[in-house]
Amino acid sequence: MHGKTFGALVCGFFTVLLVLVSTPGQCANTVTLTYSIFFPATHGHTLLATEWAKEVEKRTNGAVKVNMFPGGTLTPPDQCYDGVVKGISDVGMSVISYTMGRFPFTEVVDLPLGYTSGIQATRLSNAYFEKFKPKEFDETKIMYLHAYGPGIVHTSKKPVKTMEDLKGVKIRCSGTSAKVVGALGATPVAMPQTEVYDALQKGVVDGVVCPIEALKGFKLTEVTKCTTQNYGSAYSLAFFVAMNKKKWDSLPKDVQETIQKINLEWAEKTGNLWDQIDKEGREYATPKGHEFITLSKEEDARWAEAVKPILAGYVAAMKAKNLPGEEALNFCVDWLKKNP
Repeated sequence: MHGKTFGALVCGFFTVLLVLVSTPGQCANTVTLTYSIFFPATHGHTLLATEWAKEVEKRTNGAVKVNMFPGGTLTPPDQCYDGVVKGISDVGMSVISYTMGRFPFTEVVDLPLGYTSGIQATRLSNAYFEKFKPKEFDETKIMYLHAYGPGIVHTSKKPVKTMEDLKGVKIRCSGTSAKVVGALGATPVAMPQTEVYDALQKGVVDGVVCPIEALKGFKLTEVTKCTTQNYGSAYSLAFFVAMNKKKWDSLPKDVQETIQKINLEWAEKTGNLWDQIDKEGREYATPKGHEFITLSKEEDARWAEAVKPILAGYVAAMKAKNLPGEEALNFCVDWLKKNP
């Protein structure tokens, strides 16, 4: 009897051991990661990134935990990527063009290609990344890219119904969108999104180019009155979610595989969220008397034509760097035609 009991105990012990060994992410010590994100704590993207963190902890069975630092409290938006490289944060989300010139090849995603939605721009950014695997990100491990919905014009006082209305108007922008603003005849003023509210309130700028979601997410409805829906010349901005390379390489292979599966899911969730919060931004602003201006078909075509030299400029700039810019641009244009 004792022999049978002992045998059963031994069998049970090895069964438990086998389960533990075969469970993904089961490590002797929990790895705790810091995640820097510039969106406010209550913003939809901070909440979704926090869900990513919880999902990582859940699916790795507690082997990896992630502490969130919203609002740029760990690293400012324009220093986020370098912060990841240097290990100031283990994971970071920010805008690629906040460090203009650092990722020149990937700026193709930011071009005014006439985007129609956030999920479209997000899927394109990841399709581009998968095809070209740009070396400019080699210092980190990219979790996934995402890109916001159509970047369009919002103004504090003056309604903009034609390109002529933009003359002399100071428009906040960043990265490639500064070229868009200039091509449309306005005066570009570069600054991070986190500074826009105060700049509009104080009259430092007269408007901003960004997705509609910011009317609610960054409370821009309080400091703007009009939105011009210039979709023919709409750009997007690519965002990165990157992990410190040494930290990534230190994780067990099964943990890495688990996180990569989560990343694929969260790229889709993030693209869909851009569209959801764009809708919420519109619904939030409309009852407050915010005016949404629809350009005529002819006027929208004028705007689209005005920004075309920016595409040619990208190709020329990449050629000077011996990068296949024309191939990347053609890939993006063709992809968008197939995925309107």
